[in-house]
Formats: sequence, structure tokens, C-alpha cells
Amino acid sequence: MNKPIVAVVGRPNVGKSSFFNRVAGRRISIVEDTPGVTRDRLYVDVDWSGYAFTLIDTGGITPSKEDEWQEYILMQAQLAIDVADVVLMITDGKEGVMPDDRHVAQLLRKSGKPIVLAVNKLENFDFDSAVSFYELGLGEPFPMSCTHGTGVGEVLDEIVRKFKIKVDATEENERLNIAIVGRPNAGKSSITNRLLGEERVVVSSVAGTTRDAVDIPFKYNGKDYVLIDTAGIRRKNKIDYESIEGFSVMRSLAAIRRADIIVYVLDASGEITEQDVRILGYVHEQGKPSVILYNKWDLVEKDSNTVNRYKDLLKANLKFMDYFVVEYVSALNGTRMGRIMEKVEYVYNNACTRITTGLLNEILQDAISTQEPPTHNGRRLKINYITQVGVCPPTFAIFVNNPELVHFSYLRYLENCLRRAKDFSGTPIRIYLRAKRSA
Repeated sequence: MNKPIVAVVGRPNVGKSSFFNRVAGRRISIVEDTPGVTRDRLYVDVDWSGYAFTLIDTGGITPSKEDEWQEYILMQAQLAIDVADVVLMITDGKEGVMPDDRHVAQLLRKSGKPIVLAVNKLENFDFDSAVSFYELGLGEPFPMSCTHGTGVGEVLDEIVRKFKIKVDATEENERLNIAIVGRPNAGKSSITNRLLGEERVVVSSVAGTTRDAVDIPFKYNGKDYVLIDTAGIRRKNKIDYESIEGFSVMRSLAAIRRADIIVYVLDASGEITEQDVRILGYVHEQGKPSVILYNKWDLVEKDSNTVNRYKDLLKANLKFMDYFVVEYVSALNGTRMGRIMEKVEYVYNNACTRITTGLLNEILQDAISTQEPPTHNGRRLKINYITQVGVCPPTFAIFVNNPELVHFSYLRYLENCLRRAKDFSGTPIRIYLRAKRSA
């Protein structure tokens, strides 16, 4: 089931990004007093009172023609509004109702979407200042202060009350979400249908048939899964964001973020494109385990070295994720389709791997004794110990005397040592450096 989407909109410099960061629990949007800092949409998956949803931050909307970015900002904001289940409009209580607020309110009334109106920067919780915003015709204005956090909970309560569906934050974690991702016409829907054993998704030879992310629950080996069949993602400069394809791309990227594991489909009869590398880079950045499928394997002329050539192509193009796991299939005739879920379970188990602190530090000491940390400006890095702090992806904290002394190449060396000691095939690893405090 798709999570509800909440778009945060308003004129420039009213505190949209401050609200976004506070709800997200970390600094994702850049927050400055300069209008127009946020131009692209930013996303984060959050939950409130047991409700899971996706929050989208947008740039400031203004009818001004002076800003060369405004047309782009408006396009991005309009797209967020169109796909949102609820729209949160934020205003500035200190400045009162401004002409740009009326402009934004007019756009929202035309959208027909459920609206929550928040009046920000009311540190003293001044209800009288909020009352004037009734004139926007968007219902009750909710006073809040993103700086101090007052009133934010009441705004979130009102948002979740307007959801037509509830995606429970705890229930969602009980099933493994598998996103089928790739460029248009790579065969994603055909693979989905093969895995399910029935025609659940429309299959066509015309690129771009799937326009939204479709969630399909199923069982495998007695376990519950959800297949997310996504729209194909084209290169950014080929996407018409004013058409339905813009929604498709947004949903596909959202599917990657909320999935537990990604099955990335490549067309074996074609080439690995720059866009394939970009999307897989996004999967890597999101910390998602993945399985790469070469589909249409039946169309490839083969010899004894074909598989090795295709692996070498992946190694050359995916240097940032040399941990990849690959399978060669044909959705058309069913070749090796049974191996897909085996690989999915194998990779996801690797992503859930935990290593005891004792064993981790044995691995670390072996790594240090084999290759000592380099010196920097006459200062030597001292590594104290390592511990695992999370899974999916496996995440480790290394405590050192000074994190600034750690060169990227040595960090990569330590990651390779971890990979040699434990099977982390198919999953990225996160390593964070922490300064050990003096006693």
C-alpha cells in the first residue's frame, strides 16, 4: 500500500524547510533566511501517532517573474501538490497575510486537495495573530513555531486526520517490500507477472506502460512480501514534468526509498546506460540492498565467456557498488525466474547481518596489523575500537583519536576487510567515524 503523501507549500521564507527538518528529525533541507533556497522537491518518510507517510518539501511559490528559477520552482511545487493526499500550507504569523499567500491559497483551492493551514513564527502562541488567516478560505489556521516546536504536534494531528487511508508504521515493517526498478521497457512488469504467476500488471511492448508504483502482496516460502512494480525512469532532461510521467518518476523514487530491497532490471539485449548508473547510484546512496537482473537473456547470443563479459561490464560501470549480486533471466520464457526470490532472500539476509563487537575488533586489529593507518601532516591516526550500530544496511561506528585523519582510501580498505570477513554481497555498508573522548 502506498503511503499517503503530504506536500509542504507556501511563499518563500515562511519556514517550510524548518518544519520539514523538525518533523524529519534531522537537517535535510537547507534553512536560511534568503528566499528561494529550496528549489527541488525533497522527500522524507516519517510517522506520527502510528501513521506512516511521506513528507515533501517544496520551494517558495511567488507570482514574481523576476526570479529566473520561479517557473521551475512552481512546476516542482505543482507536481508535489498534484500527487499529494494532503497539502500543508505554511504562512508567516509575524508578517500577516501577504499577497503571495493569497496567490498560493488560490492554487490550493483549485487543486481540490485536503488542506491544512499552519501559521508559523508565533513563538508566543498568539491565537489572535492566526485568526486573520481565515481570509485565505482554507479553513482553520493552526498557530505554531517551528523554531521552538510548539503547535507542530497539533498540525501533524490535523494532517493525519485528513488521510483517507492509514498505513500503520508498525504493520508496514512486518512485510518485506521489494521494488522492481529500471528504465522503461526493460521488462519490469513481465518479471512481476512471472513472480506472481498471473497477469497482475499490464504488460506492453510500448515503453512507459506502468504509470504508478503498484503494490502487490504475495507469499514466498511462507513469508509475506510486497512487490512494488514501478514506472520506468528516464533521463531527467527527457522527462515531461507537466505530464503524468513526472508523477511516475516521483513515485518510482519514492518506491526505492520505502523498499527494503531493490530488484533492478537491465535489458540484456541493450547497453548499460548512464541513466542505469544514476538510478543504481541512487539505490546505493539510499543504503538499499539490491539484486541486479539481466532480463531478456534469451535474446543474447552466448558463448563460454558471455556471463563473464556481462559481469565485467557491471564492474566497469558500477565501481561505487562492486558488492553487486547479479542474475540472468528471461521473463518471456521463464529462464532462471525461480532464482530471483532466492537471491532476494540471500541479499536481504546479508543486509541484516550482525557481528559481535568482539569479532569486529579482531577483524579491525588484523586489518591494522596488515596495513597501518597513514600519517597526515606528521600526525598518526589511532583507531581505538569498532562496534555495529545498525543493520539494513550494516552500519558500523569506528572510534578514533581524530576523524579528520582518516583518508577515504583507508576507510575503503577497512570496508573491504569487513567484506572479506563476512558475506555482505548485495548490500552497501555504512561506516561512521567518531572521536573517542578523553577520560
